[in-house]
Amino acid sequence: MSFFEGLRFRKISSPIHDLDPRVKFIFVMAIFILAVIFWELPALIILFILQIPFIFLARVSKQWLRSMKGTAFLAALIFITNFVFRFFYGSESLAYLLEQATAMTFRFIVLISSFSIFFLTTSPDMLGLALEQSRFPYEFCFAFTTAVRFVPVMADEAQTIMDAQKARGLELEKGNFLKRVRNYIPILVPLIVNAIRRSIELAEAMESRAWGATKKRTSLYVLKLKRNDYLLILLTAAVFAVAIYIKLYVPIPSISQLLRLQF
Repeated sequence: MSFFEGLRFRKISSPIHDLDPRVKFIFVMAIFILAVIFWELPALIILFILQIPFIFLARVSKQWLRSMKGTAFLAALIFITNFVFRFFYGSESLAYLLEQATAMTFRFIVLISSFSIFFLTTSPDMLGLALEQSRFPYEFCFAFTTAVRFVPVMADEAQTIMDAQKARGLELEKGNFLKRVRNYIPILVPLIVNAIRRSIELAEAMESRAWGATKKRTSLYVLKLKRNDYLLILLTAAVFAVAIYIKLYVPIPSISQLLRLQF
């Protein structure tokens, strides 16, 4: 459940937390697009390094490391799958296979890292307000922010249920694959029941507060761009423009080629 720690907002006073959610989302989407465009490992490593200053400025390194630890299994699975398929169905050299598999893994890590930073430093309330001011329907904004708010809560609840069932003698890690799947049924049933119960309570609370009674809504806060927001927009635009130029006109050498030039 450590992956979901990367989706839980941490209320800290930092320059990254004070940024406008819309600006942070633009930065995340720029990283997302560049990670999809580039296949070369050196470019993906640079995209990963580019996010490190934001992690330290936001002071969420511990939570970010937990989210990275939670994605270790999927990252290893992506690496092994790409390497095995290219090894048996391709004719490339071993060094090229390793580099391509590592590049695919780094792409996944860059994407998870960028969204982890965004959710760690963005309040669900401010995110919903940003969506509202971006002219999204309020029903969509409410559903999205509620999902973001309750995913970490359900992850903690699942961990609590697992600990309780293990204390009662349930062995989750023993047996073959089918037996392990069946062992998780005592975890899923109470988790689903609690989720349904929570949704009913939320619906009753919304109805008691006359949710949706008026179409014209007002907000206590209004998001306005500040100097740091404009600086991040300029930085994002500069990085994106330089990356697109490099992609179109500058050949990116592989790691093996860089090592040959070095030695």
